Amino acid sequence: MSRPSDHYDSRPQGVVQPKLGLTGWLRWFWRQLTSMRTALFLLLMLAIAAIPGSLVPQRSSDPNGVTQYFADNADLAPILDKLQAFDVYTSAWFSSIYLLLFISLIGCVIPRTKHHFQALRAKPPTTPARLGRLSGFTTRDAPEQTDARDAITHARALLKSSGYRVVRFDSDTESSVSAERGYLRETGNLVFHAALVGILVTAGFGGGYGFAGQRVIVEGQTFVNTLLAYDSFNPGRFFDDTTLDPYTLSLDDFSVSYEQQNLQAYGQPIDFTADVTVTPKGESAEPGVVKVNGPLRTNGTSIYLLGNGYAPTIQVTAPDGTVVFSDSVPFLPQDANLTSLGIVKVPDGLSEQLGMIGFFYPTQDKAASGANFSSYPDLEYPLLTLNVYTGDLGLDAGVPTSVYSLVTDTLTRQTGGKTGVASIELKPGASAELPGDLGTVSFVDNNPAASAAGDFTQSVPRFASFDIHHDPTQIWLLSFSMLVLFGLFTGLLVPRRRVWVKATTGIDGTVHLEYAGLARGDDPALEAAITNVADRHLKLLKTHQPVVANPESI
Repeated sequence: MSRPSDHYDSRPQGVVQPKLGLTGWLRWFWRQLTSMRTALFLLLMLAIAAIPGSLVPQRSSDPNGVTQYFADNADLAPILDKLQAFDVYTSAWFSSIYLLLFISLIGCVIPRTKHHFQALRAKPPTTPARLGRLSGFTTRDAPEQTDARDAITHARALLKSSGYRVVRFDSDTESSVSAERGYLRETGNLVFHAALVGILVTAGFGGGYGFAGQRVIVEGQTFVNTLLAYDSFNPGRFFDDTTLDPYTLSLDDFSVSYEQQNLQAYGQPIDFTADVTVTPKGESAEPGVVKVNGPLRTNGTSIYLLGNGYAPTIQVTAPDGTVVFSDSVPFLPQDANLTSLGIVKVPDGLSEQLGMIGFFYPTQDKAASGANFSSYPDLEYPLLTLNVYTGDLGLDAGVPTSVYSLVTDTLTRQTGGKTGVASIELKPGASAELPGDLGTVSFVDNNPAASAAGDFTQSVPRFASFDIHHDPTQIWLLSFSMLVLFGLFTGLLVPRRRVWVKATTGIDGTVHLEYAGLARGDDPALEAAITNVADRHLKLLKTHQPVVANPESI
């Protein structure tokens, strides 16, 4: 006999998936994006995406380093620039991961928060029929003449005093209490994720309304907190230069302590200290100190110490005695002993434009090949060498050029190399004639009296490189970071447990007590906790003493 068409065996075999449609696909995509697995994956991707920012210099923090990277890697740098490798943290791909993580975290937190509030209002679950199938199951026999309901009353008071939410169940044959605690664990998880969202939002606002600027200051010089006074300046998207607080920053003294006891680390820097004076507009001057990892906070900005070096004072005089250049020029350190490279450009005042590439040696020494090098970073035997170039320095073309580099392709070399003319070598206080009757160049000594006695420690001024940072959201970032730690430790340390105590009256009138528990996740202390509850409960029944909370119980 044939089967009806609607018989089970007559239906098409296999599962036929319905068409999702646009709404279905959007719902599926949203569920995937807001899953915890996706959030963790995006967090990992964000960490990986940040790696290039530590491998190549960033325009936001080291614009001079980017310029130097282009000079050293002429073929690779343009490719990396197209990939936004020099602007990693504002790049399109990094921002995409950042925004997706932001949306994912919000999508994770909101449903979990709703579910958590519902769980907080719900009563603990009904006592299971078979407690013996649960973890930490143990039994006790109540003392004689103990009533089952009375035993559960004591158990309820005991668990409640230990921080459990409790509910009691009574029937004709048995009484029980269901207890639950550890909701702070889920609260901590929610606080952790909500605080992460807060950090992301706060960091976005801080990056939009803050700024970071760099300035090199030589001892004795003063910096004015105006936009044009910065060597490099990186404002946020919504930054307004009218919000800069007017103040001046003077570098009074820069001191360095070097290791001189341990021969294995001889000459290594121990401490850097920049003594400064800050003068807010219309107020009195205030002394301050800037150290490595010890920024100075003033007028809404944080001033960090980035680097330091020597700034020899160089003076160029024309043949008629006119001083055409006189300045303390920062020389960039090239090694641990502060062998330093500096550039001097004299565009006006001489018959030709003059450029000089100089090397400064704090403690000059000579290698076996005859080359100069510095054997110690402090000023013990300072020497300045200069190679002279003449020609068009390219300063009149209107194209910005770095003060730390000199393009020599179109210049004529006057000293050193194959010219047959020795490079100019100067000690503090010495002068030398420039080739081609251009004039003289002098290495100015800032303390000639001490240098004459053999003490060069004050003969050459030092410079300090400062990073001046403004972030209006620092307090918020600190607050959210503390909430992250609170949520993390709470989620890790607070156990989520359910405990049941059941009292059953036997035929002979004795009361049989059962104890069991259940944990969400791994809880190696659960069995010991159940045993502790059983022992305390039995002791309480024997003594009939009032219940006293024991914080060490569970």
